[in-house]
Amino acid sequence: MPFFYDRTVRLADTDAAGVVFFARTLAICHEAYEASLAAAGLQLTDFLGATGIVVPISRSEADYKRPLRPGDRIRVSVAPVLLSVNSFALRFEITKLGPPTKLAASVRTEHVCTAPAKRERIPLPPALLAWVQAG
Repeated sequence: MPFFYDRTVRLADTDAAGVVFFARTLAICHEAYEASLAAAGLQLTDFLGATGIVVPISRSEADYKRPLRPGDRIRVSVAPVLLSVNSFALRFEITKLGPPTKLAASVRTEHVCTAPAKRERIPLPPALLAWVQAG
């Protein structure tokens, strides 16, 4: 089941043309990812190396459908998909809320669980695996 994250496009999200800068689209998706983890009771700090694991993004892609401007209300859906015992993907859809409601962008990121000290991939921790499988 996807998680939904609502927000308003801010001026700081835009470029000189007044539309969301392409890299900010990925940052907005990451905000939604963080909110999804928090809503599930997972601590982001658990995936930043303090526990001996990190879960970096190994791939990203985006398809931009329509421009977003400051003040636009958007909804970001986050849907995790298990790829392997040590990796998962996140599918994001950014929808401009209406009227009319229209898809503005589709984004996909892939994440891999690693142990930096060992320099190798490791299985997803149980809590993160459960979150992915619930998505």
